[in-house]
Amino acid sequence: MEKLITSSLLLVSFCIISNKVHAQLPAEVAKNYKLTWEDNFDYNNKKLDDAWESQNGPSGHILCSRWRENAVVKNGVLHLENKKEKRGGQDWTSGSIWTKKRFTYGYFECRYKYAGVEATNNSFWLMTKGGGEPKKGKRFEIDINEGHYPNEVNTNIHNWSDVTITEDGKRKHYSSHKAFAFGAKSGYSIQLEIPVSTNKIRFQSNNNSRFHIGEFRVYGLNDGNYPDVLSKTADTDIPTLENLVASKDVKITSSGSYKNNNSEKNVIDGNPSTRWATQDEGEKWLEFEWNDMKTIGCIQFLNGWQSSNGDWHDLIKNYKIQYLNDGKWKDISVLNVTDTYDFSNEYHTYGLLWNEDELVFYFDGEEIRRENNEFSHSETPIWLSLAIIKWAGPVTDAIDGTSMKVDYVKYYQHK
Repeated sequence: MEKLITSSLLLVSFCIISNKVHAQLPAEVAKNYKLTWEDNFDYNNKKLDDAWESQNGPSGHILCSRWRENAVVKNGVLHLENKKEKRGGQDWTSGSIWTKKRFTYGYFECRYKYAGVEATNNSFWLMTKGGGEPKKGKRFEIDINEGHYPNEVNTNIHNWSDVTITEDGKRKHYSSHKAFAFGAKSGYSIQLEIPVSTNKIRFQSNNNSRFHIGEFRVYGLNDGNYPDVLSKTADTDIPTLENLVASKDVKITSSGSYKNNNSEKNVIDGNPSTRWATQDEGEKWLEFEWNDMKTIGCIQFLNGWQSSNGDWHDLIKNYKIQYLNDGKWKDISVLNVTDTYDFSNEYHTYGLLWNEDELVFYFDGEEIRRENNEFSHSETPIWLSLAIIKWAGPVTDAIDGTSMKVDYVKYYQHK
């Protein structure tokens, strides 16, 4: 009964806050798929072990070890909890679990809240498990969402079968990443989990009105160490770090500027108070082109203008940043603002429709990404994981005691 009461209260609250929280199933799923497995976590904590397995140990690629004690079911909700405690050779602990049951093609959906702090990775994902190569396809990972507080959705596709070793000894494999940031802000710092190499990048927006870009910065790899995006001295804050778009060999072109004043060069002058003011109508874009290839690890830009009281105005409602790869534009980061979201306060649903031909990603029942299915064809468990990572924000004591809260996980099979 407690579960039903809680859900009813949430329904009233979210009808006021967001009309997307209780999203319907995607039309394709509602029409052609049936629910065949679900976990609503409506049981006591010990029963979690009936259907789920847990990591119990350190994780070399993240900043926390993960343990069964950090996965707690209470009041009809699964909590994956962050704790500041030394265990497994690491300074933090968290939780990661996966189903004992294996799944293949179908629609996967999870409804959850993020841990309400930066530097956390709130994940709902699929990954093949067990030794050896599958009979069909490759060993793969599909991150339906690696969510970063407060408003970022990150989708990834990895091929873990075809791993190569580079000349400097690093492991390399095929990966495809696409990020979505919901909500508007004045400064964006986009650290690429998967760096790209290119000689041309493009910023574009179909914002309905004229807007301003104060600074645009592109950096190479620097182990996650980049200037504060709002810093007025960003170009000199880290002496060894070069803003690649301010180099002498860069060519800057744009869609136009307000009153044809050619102000696009203001975005690389190191002064946030001078801005590129776009033309009023049509799509607005900036392109940066180098004579040779650049490896990009981080992109930053400032938009809007700041009044004397410190408020920001005329923030863009959408943008797309792309890089040129073999003559085709590929997305690095995409923003499409319909409202301001804090995904630790509200439940949202994250979904994947997986079939032999395609991978289709959903946020609150709306499609956000569609890709050809090149190699994901074998059985996999469903994973729920919380991690502490340095590329999602500063690691502070505020992380201690936060949790990723999961309302349900569901699997639909084709009829």
